Amino acid sequence: MKTAIVTDSTAYIPKEVRDDLHIHMIPLNVIINGESFQEEVDITAEEYYAKMRTLDKLPTSSQPAIGKFVELFEHLAKDYDAIISIHLSKNISGTYQGAMTAGDMVDGVDVYAFNSGWSCMAQGFHAIDAAKMALDGKTPEEILARLEKLKASTKAYFMVDDLSHLQRGGRLSSSQAMIGSLLKIKPLLTFKDDVIVPFEKIRTQKKALNRIYELLGEDVAKGLPLRAAIIHANREQQAQDIKTELEARYPNVDFSISYFGPVIATHLGEGAIGIAWMLK
Repeated sequence: MKTAIVTDSTAYIPKEVRDDLHIHMIPLNVIINGESFQEEVDITAEEYYAKMRTLDKLPTSSQPAIGKFVELFEHLAKDYDAIISIHLSKNISGTYQGAMTAGDMVDGVDVYAFNSGWSCMAQGFHAIDAAKMALDGKTPEEILARLEKLKASTKAYFMVDDLSHLQRGGRLSSSQAMIGSLLKIKPLLTFKDDVIVPFEKIRTQKKALNRIYELLGEDVAKGLPLRAAIIHANREQQAQDIKTELEARYPNVDFSISYFGPVIATHLGEGAIGIAWMLK
């Protein structure tokens, strides 16, 4: 059985990796001044951050149209027996539901939509592993079982530099955002039950990063084979510095660098930093 792997653009998997592993990507949209852009297709992360600095009104985002899924699935049905479509957390976007609906509309191929429960490279790791297994000829059932195991082992924590984005998106009340900004609070955030939730409130970025390091260290101490991604919102040098520090501290962990692209950055803002890790 030949299985295709699909993910959405919020996995932020580099194009060369997607091409090498035959990962098919469906883009979400970011709306800037009323104009819609497909992220990773019409606009890069660098272009998005440059535009953001000139805007009075924050951008918004939207999920792919179901017709986009149907078009892709019908194309893949010509060459594949099954499709596993891996998406960002179902409670922060309707993308997963769109994949499910489109799968029911396409004949000649079995479509399995998978809710990663995460986004960014936490989601990307799922798609990468699935693609490697598909290229090795593993069955959809074997791949889905691996994805469930990865999902259960995944942890991710991140912090934002500007609380206004979270406040606008309903993640913080106006008073919490104002007080947090005045006190320079850097809330640690994570995913719980498929939504972004506060984990801890910490006064400075340095202390917040050290807390993430501690949380990672707790899992490293268990002797688990881990990989981790430092994820940044237009803070590449800071991400590189963090990677260097963590590689020295935890040499048995495989570290990489990724980024918050336009859709996720719309909600987190420039300057956000996070670390995600899971089993190898």
